[in-house]
Amino acid sequence: MSDIPLGVLDLVPISSGSTAGDALRNSIDLARRAESLGYARYWFAEHHLNPGVAGTSPAVVLALTASATSTIRLGSGAVQLGHRTALSTVEEFGLIDALHPGRLDLGLGRSGGKPSGPPSVPPVTATPVVDGRAPNGLRIPPRFSFEHLLGSPRVAVQRALLQQPNAQSQDYGEQIDDILALLAGTYRSADGTQARAVPGEGADLQLWILGSSGGTSAEVAGRGGLRFAANYHVSPATVLEAVDGYRAAFQPSDVLDKPYVSVSADVVVAEDDERARELATGYGLWVRSIRTAEGAIEFPTPDEARAHVWSDADRALVQDRLDTQFVGSPRRVADQLEQLQEATGADELLITTITHGHTDRVRSYELLAEEWRVR
Repeated sequence: MSDIPLGVLDLVPISSGSTAGDALRNSIDLARRAESLGYARYWFAEHHLNPGVAGTSPAVVLALTASATSTIRLGSGAVQLGHRTALSTVEEFGLIDALHPGRLDLGLGRSGGKPSGPPSVPPVTATPVVDGRAPNGLRIPPRFSFEHLLGSPRVAVQRALLQQPNAQSQDYGEQIDDILALLAGTYRSADGTQARAVPGEGADLQLWILGSSGGTSAEVAGRGGLRFAANYHVSPATVLEAVDGYRAAFQPSDVLDKPYVSVSADVVVAEDDERARELATGYGLWVRSIRTAEGAIEFPTPDEARAHVWSDADRALVQDRLDTQFVGSPRRVADQLEQLQEATGADELLITTITHGHTDRVRSYELLAEEWRVR
């Protein structure tokens, strides 16, 4: 499987007892190590109002990391366009590209945007799922409902703080079209006025659309002939729907003549299964904090996580994520990643790993790279 590139998705996690500065330094160090280990890409996510996540601005962290690395591709996974404009996004990434040309991936997501209508291409799942498994055995858990989060006061506060009062998010597809036009230097307003994004125009960026289902994001990526990244680690229940929907909507473009897909996975690797399970102990409590709209807590130690008294409701919140996290020895996890790649037809895999200790996190990526290299 060494012909399937591995990349890194980093949330810049803050471990309990540490600071945002520690988290940033650790992420930059991990990016250097990932570069030396042969990982193809290093992406930073965007999250807000999370005490345990320092990755609030992918562009800022990318600029810092670009200066500390030299060859690995760097990108956003993803810039959330619901509270941004096409121009601000192109200008920010254009600034980084001006000093580090040809290394940036502009990953775009629609979280926080206005609700969209039904896609013109209805979501499809060409891959059958029987008893919670894809045909090759990959676990596909029941669909998790995020409805309980929509009315959360915390989510409302986040939207209020991220957007100007009474601001309306632009239609996602139109926003992507504007970004492409600004990058190409072909943007015209409705009345024909030209606008040029400098820096930004002509930047050598690789554009990606990120999505968790076969809906709007998959359709926009497909009809635009753009690269698509599906999130098994966020929404494992809908990963097959996402990649199938993207492929169903795909139209060849100047960028791609056939679909191109990356799929993410949550992974913890150690020398043996027992050690890996110990390192992953805090994951369930961390996911619980996100899904209760509390905001991601500082990543706990195994002992801190074991101290939590779990209710049935707690377990129901996180079970799909626990069941689909790949935890174990290098061989075990690589086997699971091969299964994920086979089920989704992914051209690349994107690995996200969180442990309390930075050394353990680095070691997880080292062990996986070594095992993947000989497959």
